[in-house]
Amino acid sequence: MARPDKAAAVAEIVDAFNDSAGAVLTEYRGLTVKQLQELRRILGETTNYAVVKNTLTKIAAGQAGVEGFDDLLIGPTAIAFINGDVVEAAKGLRDFAKANPALVIKGGFVDGASVDAKEIAKLADLESREVLLGKMAGAMLASLSQAVYLLNAPLAQAARLAGALQAKAEQDPSILKGGAGVPAAPAEDIAEVTPATTPEEVAEEPAPEATDAVEAPAAEETPEA
Repeated sequence: MARPDKAAAVAEIVDAFNDSAGAVLTEYRGLTVKQLQELRRILGETTNYAVVKNTLTKIAAGQAGVEGFDDLLIGPTAIAFINGDVVEAAKGLRDFAKANPALVIKGGFVDGASVDAKEIAKLADLESREVLLGKMAGAMLASLSQAVYLLNAPLAQAARLAGALQAKAEQDPSILKGGAGVPAAPAEDIAEVTPATTPEEVAEEPAPEATDAVEAPAAEETPEA
């Protein structure tokens, strides 16, 4: 390979390391072209499974600051550059290796640290990001519903409810430790407050009618001369 071609190949691998969330080194000796195509299909578009040259990969790993690869770059090597969920990619590699023992997982690089084959197997046993987020959302649902209720309640009612909750917390500090959600306040504490009459609703009282002049007493009739 000519020097410019080598430099371009090294730069491409460096970019792949820098742009990926993780990389898994494998040995593919004994796999057919059809099997490699099937593996790429399983890994999906978010993972680039590329056959690499060991010497160029060592140079690229050094330039990208990736350590711990020198001992793994032996024999035919292909790297899975993961741009999506690392756990899902680890599951795909593990399941394919079980069905096709010719694929050997050597180790990898995840979140800035080198990992061995056992650690990648542990990653594959984890639940996916979507499942974990779903469980977290379910656990927070009760607390969130209370928060939404407070936000949507009329201001005066929300203030009374917050005061009632604070009083409950002062009586029983364990409420603030979490785990059980926000306790319901007694009905009398959250009774509806009659809203204050707005200026528009207050009708002005009619002022007493003013007379134009004070009535003078009737003049006495004077006898005619």
